[in-house]
Amino acid sequence: MSRTEFIITTALVLLAAFLVGWFASWLVHRMSRSSNADVGQLDQMADALQEAEETRDQAVTYMNEREEELMGQLSQTETELRAAIEGLQHARHETDELRNYIERANM
Repeated sequence: MSRTEFIITTALVLLAAFLVGWFASWLVHRMSRSSNADVGQLDQMADALQEAEETRDQAVTYMNEREEELMGQLSQTETELRAAIEGLQHARHETDELRNYIERANM
């Protein structure tokens, strides 16, 4: 191989390496860049996600408040139920005493 052939071969190999590198760079740039429409869609999705999270937080807060309110009502209802049961027991006891008194008085 002469000196001229060596220089031409080396130049062609370097040119081919440059072209492969340039093509790879172009391909990576083409694949990785996002268009303005894609960025716009991402912004819309981010806004929608933020609104959904705020709505979820409001719903959780409302549910916690509602649960506390219902627990309070349940506690009050249970207290009233106990008082009604005690009153009913007292009335039954009094009714039994009156029945016994009437039976003794009729004899």
